[in-house]
Amino acid sequence: MKNNFILSGALATTLLCNAVESFAPIHHSTQQQASATSLRSSILADDIIKGASSSDDALSTITDMNDEDIAAMMRNDNPPLPGTIMKMLPKDTFHVDTKTSLMYAGLDVAAVACSMSFLYAVVQSDFYNGLPMIEQALTVAPLQILTGFAMWCTWCIGHDAGHGTVSKSTKFGNGINRIVGEITHSMVCLTPFVPWALSHKKHHLNHNHLEKDYSHQWYVREEADGLHPLIKASYYIRMLFFPFLYFIYLFTGIPDGGHVLFYGRMWEGESMKDKLDGALSVAVSAATAGTLWYNMGTSDFAVVCMAPWSVMGFWLFMVTYLQHHSEDGKLYTDDTFTFEKGAFETVDRNYGELVNKLSHHMMDGHV
Repeated sequence: MKNNFILSGALATTLLCNAVESFAPIHHSTQQQASATSLRSSILADDIIKGASSSDDALSTITDMNDEDIAAMMRNDNPPLPGTIMKMLPKDTFHVDTKTSLMYAGLDVAAVACSMSFLYAVVQSDFYNGLPMIEQALTVAPLQILTGFAMWCTWCIGHDAGHGTVSKSTKFGNGINRIVGEITHSMVCLTPFVPWALSHKKHHLNHNHLEKDYSHQWYVREEADGLHPLIKASYYIRMLFFPFLYFIYLFTGIPDGGHVLFYGRMWEGESMKDKLDGALSVAVSAATAGTLWYNMGTSDFAVVCMAPWSVMGFWLFMVTYLQHHSEDGKLYTDDTFTFEKGAFETVDRNYGELVNKLSHHMMDGHV
């Protein structure tokens, strides 16, 4: 069986390419599976499954299942269907208390407002302005990191709003999730909520599909020689782009499509109504950024807002990468992909009790 490593383009890999789909991997007719390797600095997934798909029939009973049964089922590449999974979990797993959700949302927004306000006060102080540039940078760096982490925690709330889980109220749920999403994502995190929710939904529908996945573009390492020279060059200098990747992702639309200007594959088949709905989120983000920029000026806006925003982007890309890359991770093609198989390739990781809690268990309880 031929070993086959997968090169994931992520965003940096495809930075200089505007035609991502033209460099899609070539399908093989035979089943191929790679041996596991250790996670390393390059963007790797270790297995690709191609060929005949195994049965996905729901389990007839779950009352006698134990951890060994579940592990054996997963080793056979036959994960349970969503309905079966729901029966495995306690009923209170799916209970959502709207008031509690709004409390956490309010706390996170307040944390960003307080930390950013304090950072701005420092930047405006005579003490700060009397320091040399390097000492200014060192003085505000801890506050920028703190504010950026608070923005990341708020981003997690917006993520849940995008999944419709901030509130499941039959009467007001949709409205509450939309308002919370616009505040936490479009305003606080300068991430247009509706376009992001659209691309994120398509990511979950296609996660770990070799060609259809969103957020991370996958490539077959053994076929890397056939890629466009600009893509190969961007791969080798990918870490230089890291502070700018979220900006590139949102504004240039690589690889999913534009989240500010509506073009690319994520908008194919979407109605004008959906695009106008997304434009409202873009307007909220643009108005927020424009107001802050106008009142602070370019220099202070960069230090107080954009530097923490880049820290937030770091958390987002780090967590996303680690959630979808593991020593025994698999990718699927049309012949073998199912929603359940892709979903169970997601990896929960422990970032420490405090970080897990402040991040609303986005990283250790995502699956």
